[in-house]
Amino acid sequence: MNAAPNPLRCWFVTGSQHLYGAETLRQVADQSRAIAEQLDASPELSLKIDWKPVLTDADAIRRVMLDANADDSCAGIVIWMHTFSPAKMWIAGFDALRKPLLHLHTQANVDLPWAAIDMDFMNLNQAAHGDREIGYIQTRLGIARKTVVGHVSNPRVLARVGAWQRAASGAAAMRSLRVARFGDNMRDVAVTEGDKVEAQLQFGVSVNTYAVNDLVEAVDAVEPGDIADLVTEYLDAYSVAPELLPGNERHESLRYGARLEAGLRRFLSAGGFGAFTTNFEDLGGLRQLPGLAVQRLMADGYGFGGEGDWKTSIMVHTLKAMGASRPGGASFMEDYTYDLGAEPSLILGAHMLEVCPSIAAGRPSLEIHPLSIGSREDPVRLVFDASPGPAVVIGIADIGDRFRFVANQVEVVAPPAPLPNLPVARAVWQPAPSLEISAECWLEAGGPHHTVLAASVGIEDLSDLAEILGTELLLIDRATTTRAFANELRWNRAYFRLAQGLSG
Repeated sequence: MNAAPNPLRCWFVTGSQHLYGAETLRQVADQSRAIAEQLDASPELSLKIDWKPVLTDADAIRRVMLDANADDSCAGIVIWMHTFSPAKMWIAGFDALRKPLLHLHTQANVDLPWAAIDMDFMNLNQAAHGDREIGYIQTRLGIARKTVVGHVSNPRVLARVGAWQRAASGAAAMRSLRVARFGDNMRDVAVTEGDKVEAQLQFGVSVNTYAVNDLVEAVDAVEPGDIADLVTEYLDAYSVAPELLPGNERHESLRYGARLEAGLRRFLSAGGFGAFTTNFEDLGGLRQLPGLAVQRLMADGYGFGGEGDWKTSIMVHTLKAMGASRPGGASFMEDYTYDLGAEPSLILGAHMLEVCPSIAAGRPSLEIHPLSIGSREDPVRLVFDASPGPAVVIGIADIGDRFRFVANQVEVVAPPAPLPNLPVARAVWQPAPSLEISAECWLEAGGPHHTVLAASVGIEDLSDLAEILGTELLLIDRATTTRAFANELRWNRAYFRLAQGLSG
């Protein structure tokens, strides 16, 4: 994962007015700055908080919103009405804002000093009054936002602000994302298709195709020294199968795997791509289907989708950006097969080769095995089991008139038995509320078979992301029933079609 500090920031904006006098406004500014500093000091927040001077008139409010739009480092705005800030002043600003918005309904003090309260205190500490005014105008204007209530010393408040920040980071990553598709989709497959123009309109992501042999040129141009450096890195990082070690019979296959990584990394870096796809049906002059290269690039934050699945590559990159500062990792994944006899029933997920080691339970093993599809040399790959613990599985589908996110709460578990004949990275999980209900709802929703398995983000993060993007999210969790889910599908169908008609 990328260890560089996140360049994104969140702006902290406080509203007031001149009615209460200069001394009150000075106290508002001091207490506002203190709230911002408490937020900024919390390890729950992944983005720095930039405090902005208190806003007291419509022109200043509009200007701040326009400045936020123009600043690529601004991931979103947190607003708080410390006193009463008449909401008509905010109309032009909200109308201009194009960044994610969080309304923090808090106050400077936790407890009330009952014996000392006078009207000066009441005029200063009236967020309960001012935030209701601003909440009204946001609802009246139809402003998408997240509302969080409570004092910033409360861990739950900090956790909810942190989830929104991660979602804002994901939305920012999408808006600047370029995806390179090497070849097209796997032939005759439906769910990996989609409207790339609509994806750019809604998410901001640019998706374009490049010839596989363009990649081959980059792979062939890799210098021997770059290959040697990567091989040394592999020997340090992984448990390498004996036949792949220097001087042994399959070492040249490992060197070609390193050549693939160096060439692919160089191509993506030169083009400013943050995600990519491959397709085993279209490998051009490549000698191996990229396995190890894809796994290591994902571990560095790149999005990936197999068989030309550009939508899942977008989601991998987005969740990588959202969880970059947190443990757990995220990976391209596919539901492969079920253990229906287990209690509870389990899902075994994997892919041909391309599962990210950020979810590994231990030190991955670097191995080489035959691959029956792709008609190329045996590819090198990392083999491991996913780390147990809570996680989410999310997929994105183009259902014709809109994009849909489908997500499931899961618990990753250790495989119930060894898998000596399955030489790929894999994950085993228990879906909530049960495999039967989860799978039935997933199928009814038209959810894809390619997904992202993520332990670094949670359901609230995904809900906030969907709200920011204006995208449908269907959640399958511990409270889900098939009857309620079927009704949600019907209601969503009506809502989103009506909303599209109104906006069109």
